[in-house]
Amino acid sequence: MALAKWPSRVKKLPTISIREFRGINKLDPFSIGNGDASDMKNITSDKYPAFSTRPGFSLLGSSFSFPVKGLGVWKNNELHAVSNGAWNRYSGGTWSSLASGLNTAAEWSFANFDGSFPGINLIGANGVDPIKVYDGATVANLAGAPANGNYIINYMNRAFCAVGNLLQASELNIATNWTTIVGNDVDPYTISVDTTDGETINALKPGIGHVTIFKPNSMHELFGSDPSNVRIEPITFEVGAINNKSVITLNGTMYIMHRTGIYRYGGGTKPSRDFSQPVQWYMDNLNQTAISKCCAGTDGQKLYFSIPVSSSTTTDTVLVYDPEFDAWSVWNDFTALHMVQTASTFHFGMNDGKVIQLGGTTDNGAAITWERISKPFSAEQMSRKIRWTRMWLVADVPAGSTLNVYVSPSATGNSDWVSAGSIAPQTGVQSARIIFTPQQTAQSNYMRVKFSGTGPVTVREWDRDEIDFPIV
Repeated sequence: MALAKWPSRVKKLPTISIREFRGINKLDPFSIGNGDASDMKNITSDKYPAFSTRPGFSLLGSSFSFPVKGLGVWKNNELHAVSNGAWNRYSGGTWSSLASGLNTAAEWSFANFDGSFPGINLIGANGVDPIKVYDGATVANLAGAPANGNYIINYMNRAFCAVGNLLQASELNIATNWTTIVGNDVDPYTISVDTTDGETINALKPGIGHVTIFKPNSMHELFGSDPSNVRIEPITFEVGAINNKSVITLNGTMYIMHRTGIYRYGGGTKPSRDFSQPVQWYMDNLNQTAISKCCAGTDGQKLYFSIPVSSSTTTDTVLVYDPEFDAWSVWNDFTALHMVQTASTFHFGMNDGKVIQLGGTTDNGAAITWERISKPFSAEQMSRKIRWTRMWLVADVPAGSTLNVYVSPSATGNSDWVSAGSIAPQTGVQSARIIFTPQQTAQSNYMRVKFSGTGPVTVREWDRDEIDFPIV
């Protein structure tokens, strides 16, 4: 009588496919979703659910020789930049200086204001120099403005600024009167914003029906607009702003960078950082000695948070949040200190003196280097060994771009990546197959895949064949 064959316990799984690529998630790599990335560089959600190379940028005019200390926009289209104590205007592809001899270290804020001016003027403040005003042709001191005024904003037809712990408002429609009082509701006024910790105001942001006032570890709201109805209410004494550059509003929601994380505030409840937990690792690893260089901005669709990580002495990482898909991306090769949106374009002012415009397929002519690392994949029981045998990619790799694939049998680290192959450029979207040798993917408890390359690339689907081995 023939003996029955011993049943095989090697498990060949159906082909495993991923067609939805989420953003980065730096929480426990074994607990994140299969479509999440454990690490990435220069990836965007622009083609979600595919992942693709972030957009490039172009240089506006010539670089300044020193860091950009402020970016402003007059009438939503004319770009202004301050660097090395000079206020400059961008026009006709070049920068021209409008004022010089300004403080070289102070950061600038800007606000457009009409009121009693002959037209819309751009007001700028840095807390050191006299508040300045640009009328479309020249830059001059703003007559009557408070000395050392900072964080200039326009709210309810009044100009507001902060001086230490004082919030100061100009006369209604008159940005040149901050002191003369006649006894009615058009008068200018000053309010002290006191807290027990003794911190002073470090940011002001206008909203609909209120002004949000920040200190490093608290938030307050000013309601009303006139001396007879204005009042200040505290929001929280636990969360504040890193600086005036680190607060941005998109679609009625405010996003705030505090030293403990990135918070979202929609009014009515305390700010929360639940939405930013996937990138909390970066905030936990801020270089606190360079935290003052953090900044935030929006292009009207996504939010951008520029930070210095680990030992970097200036910003070196941009965290990008896409509210539409609730997804985070990480961009590198930027040292953004200021961000500003015009009517049609988004700009960064850099630590190396560049002012750049976002868009295009290269970084001012240089190929963009990118990578995306998956979570560690295991068998259904993590104690079982696995081996990958084949992989397929559906990707768009145009001429001039590269796409390389690596695998690692480790749950973390970068010391044991093994090249699995590369995808040759083609004129259209292609389906490419990669065959693994046993040496490439020897039995392991975990496997990760890294996609990397240069230039614009889009990956739409990743499939793999896997064998799960028995527990021994």
